[in-house]
Amino acid sequence: MKKAKKNYQFPVFIQKNEDGYYFIECPIFKSCYTQGKSVEKALDNIKEVIELCLEEEESQEIIKHYKPQNFGLYTLNTQVYA
Repeated sequence: MKKAKKNYQFPVFIQKNEDGYYFIECPIFKSCYTQGKSVEKALDNIKEVIELCLEEEESQEIIKHYKPQNFGLYTLNTQVYA
């Protein structure tokens, strides 16, 4: 008998790097990151990486206790003496 699929929501952070690629990571899991040439491709890629992470036993423990929440992201400017 097949197990029913369960839907999860996980936060991801995305940033365009110097090479023009979009770096994306899911902070809930260790080493859960990838990149793509576009935002859409990066999102497709991270979904696949998250699915691979969910196959790990350690990740199963994480999601047992994980509660989705809203995140805020801020960009901070600072000055440093050169």
